[in-house]
Amino acid sequence: NFLIFFLSSVLICIPLAFYYQNANPFLAEIGMDNPTGKMTIGQASEVLFMLLLPFFFKRFGFKMTIIAGMLAWAVRYFLFAYGNAGDLAFMLIIGIALHGICYDFFFVSGQIYTDSKAGEKFKSAAQGLITLATYGFGMLIGFWVAGKISDMYLISDNTHDWVNIWTFPAIFAFVVMVLFAIFFKNEVIEYKK
Repeated sequence: NFLIFFLSSVLICIPLAFYYQNANPFLAEIGMDNPTGKMTIGQASEVLFMLLLPFFFKRFGFKMTIIAGMLAWAVRYFLFAYGNAGDLAFMLIIGIALHGICYDFFFVSGQIYTDSKAGEKFKSAAQGLITLATYGFGMLIGFWVAGKISDMYLISDNTHDWVNIWTFPAIFAFVVMVLFAIFFKNEVIEYKK
């Protein structure tokens, strides 16, 4: 189970890199007013969903919490692919607001899971390993892939085919979620405050 979680953590960092690398340039390019200010909605939602995480974790368990987080990634990127700065701007705002579910439900739950598997003696080393794998190796691959996909769908010097750029991480996150759902065996994890 931990191997499945570990591999899923590395793989989900590929779509994560698309958000970090492309969200602000995307919003600016399509003409969204104050894109940086709008992206702070994501940080606010992180705080909100951090407060909701213990309830969700206790009610639905670790596996469903992780699946909800990964599903939110796929939904977010489809909202980005088909939203716009005009009449469909609400889709972009919802996509940004999903950041709390995407991040907290996957990464914070993953930290809790890692602690439960490693135990007191090895939890610092285990957290270091998962951080190196995700924010080191996973993000390195993710930023490289995001750059390649963004370059592939560059229409001119100033415009991109954002539908295809955002569709890639949406499908990728969905496939990772399906594989996790199939191969990760449900287990009870004790949530400690």
